[in-house]
Amino acid sequence: MSTKAADLAGPGIGNYEDLEKVLPNDYTSLLDPRETQAAIKAAKDYIETGLCRELNLEPVTVPLIVDADSGVNDLLDRDGSRTPVQFHISNDRGRSPIDAQIVQAATKWKRLALKQFGMKPGEGLITDMRAVRKDYFLDHDHSAYVDQWDWELAITRRERSLSFLTSVVEKIWKLLRGAEAHVQDMFPRLSSSAYPGLPEKLEFLHAEEILDMFPDLPRKARETEVLQKHPAVFIYGIGWTLKDGYPHELRAPDYDDWVTETTSRDGRPMHGLNGDILVWNPVTRRRHELTSMGIRVDAATLRKQLEITRQLDFLNLPYHQAIVKDEVPLSIGGGIGQSRTFMLLLKKAHLGEVSVTVWPRILKEMCRKRRIHILE
Repeated sequence: MSTKAADLAGPGIGNYEDLEKVLPNDYTSLLDPRETQAAIKAAKDYIETGLCRELNLEPVTVPLIVDADSGVNDLLDRDGSRTPVQFHISNDRGRSPIDAQIVQAATKWKRLALKQFGMKPGEGLITDMRAVRKDYFLDHDHSAYVDQWDWELAITRRERSLSFLTSVVEKIWKLLRGAEAHVQDMFPRLSSSAYPGLPEKLEFLHAEEILDMFPDLPRKARETEVLQKHPAVFIYGIGWTLKDGYPHELRAPDYDDWVTETTSRDGRPMHGLNGDILVWNPVTRRRHELTSMGIRVDAATLRKQLEITRQLDFLNLPYHQAIVKDEVPLSIGGGIGQSRTFMLLLKKAHLGEVSVTVWPRILKEMCRKRRIHILE
């Protein structure tokens, strides 16, 4: 990989001048828009059916709107930079009002739903989640509209371990590779030598190990470099503060457990029972995140993470009280980006080829010049 390519792939995109350099100039979609829709349905059905089978999940309905006072909405990080869309419902001429929010993810709601549906360890749920994240910069693989397979599985205390997390990730990876083979059977031209498929092996690395490999690089550049050696990785421990004084990436303190002590394969102390699957996207020639997941906090780790982030006031909210009082099941869960997955499996250059949402005029014009068909 050239230095120039590494520079572009590393620090991330923050403006449309940078994006102009990133979008491919030699792109031709392997599927037309109607074929793309057929392939999306095939991949969606394959993955949903497989997740239900492999993890023992049941499909359930999921909210688009939640009460702002419930503490259920996902704040995505811990610095308060990504706030949900909020609106007031006056209701009954203001006598029974509700302050409502559009969900950013169903992460917390799902754990409460395990209790609502009476699910025991080994039983779980899956949702066809839709959300709005208004504070993203809209580029080739970020949009304000989010679609995910949000899933949650009740577990035992003994299963709160790195080995159990790893076993679940391996099942998900097998399903993603199976979905790729499935759509390639439907449309053989998706099996293109120009765009290599997903590797059989998913490499597991701690965020702390990756920092040791590339101590002088920022986070996204470290991910880019490690993907040159391992084109598919699961990064453990996202949220824990590393030796350089920063977390690999911010994580909210009240869903994934990023504080629990673990051990690397070579015996070094590490932290975190969560992580992300990242792959190298041969079309965009960039890092590509598919899923974020983890074992959820229990009462002790919730308090510890809230102490670290100085957010102990959250303990007064109903969701957090339910965890403290052991009123909800211990669980593992995650969100798999649907459009992100379809974009990768169908060899697309832009999220807008598989997802209908809003894009700025400048971005649509960039795509038009490069024969990238953005759905309107």
